[in-house]
Amino acid sequence: MLDTTGPADVAGVRRLARDGLLAGAAAAARPRALARLRGGVYTVAWPLVFTRITKPLEHRRRHADCARGLAGLRPDCLDRFHDDVEAVVDHALRRATGPIENLEGWLATRLTPATVDAHRRRRGEIGALQRPRLPAWLGDALGGDPWLCDLAVQILVWVGVPATAGAELWPLDGWTARRTEVTGEPPATRDTLDREVDRVLTAMRTRPAWHAEHVERPLGHKQAPVAPLPAELPALELVAGHELADARLADLAEQALRTIETRLNRGEAPAKAVTTVVRTVFGEHAPAGPARDDWLTAALADRERLAGIVAEVLAILGR
Repeated sequence: MLDTTGPADVAGVRRLARDGLLAGAAAAARPRALARLRGGVYTVAWPLVFTRITKPLEHRRRHADCARGLAGLRPDCLDRFHDDVEAVVDHALRRATGPIENLEGWLATRLTPATVDAHRRRRGEIGALQRPRLPAWLGDALGGDPWLCDLAVQILVWVGVPATAGAELWPLDGWTARRTEVTGEPPATRDTLDREVDRVLTAMRTRPAWHAEHVERPLGHKQAPVAPLPAELPALELVAGHELADARLADLAEQALRTIETRLNRGEAPAKAVTTVVRTVFGEHAPAGPARDDWLTAALADRERLAGIVAEVLAILGR
């Protein structure tokens, strides 16, 4: 039966689910057959995950582009979406032990527990607290201050999520807004928030082993902050200016030869074809400069030089 279930064979997966055999089949499957089962469940699960988990989350994050569809998801949002779908697939292949008539309906009831459990498991794997709570000793160290205690929990949550704060270590802008909500005070300056974060971290470091395991270790799994690029970068010259000009002239010469040959094939007189194309290509498109202007003007005005150019072109073209 497993061999007939292809990566997107939703009908085969539904049949196993209706017969109550999906989890058992997954447990007994060899790697290739298991990959086929996962592909079928993935096909059923991903639209549910996007509609019920990803899209509402992106709206809350004010990512309008991400909320429109998979094609608009930013890299970190796309990674989170795939993590959530994989979590639902894993959950289904472990828990679908009884007959399931409506696979979509059953999966819809399992989205939250599957993704929450997977999220906590991923946090635990890197040392972050799975359910961040304020330890009593830390609350005492912070003097029971409501905002500092809340900030401590926000730090414990932040270290365990894969997102980054751009070029900064901490999402200070978001915490500034939360500080206003908690304290009712006007928005604090970044310097104030920096000092408060340092105060919380200092309190956490009074338990060095705890701080190393639950703060420093998960922070080490985040991508290093990247400094923003300046608005305008100076041009990086990989070759000298005269080399660029020579290359440009060579390209124009190739273009001129092709155009002249086309005109000659149409029966145009060689002198007229060469003169017109040279004036157009090297008069309008060649790199500007006195040398070019002097050469072009003199060459086209001198009949002997012009005749020599025509003869040279015809020789190159084999005419």
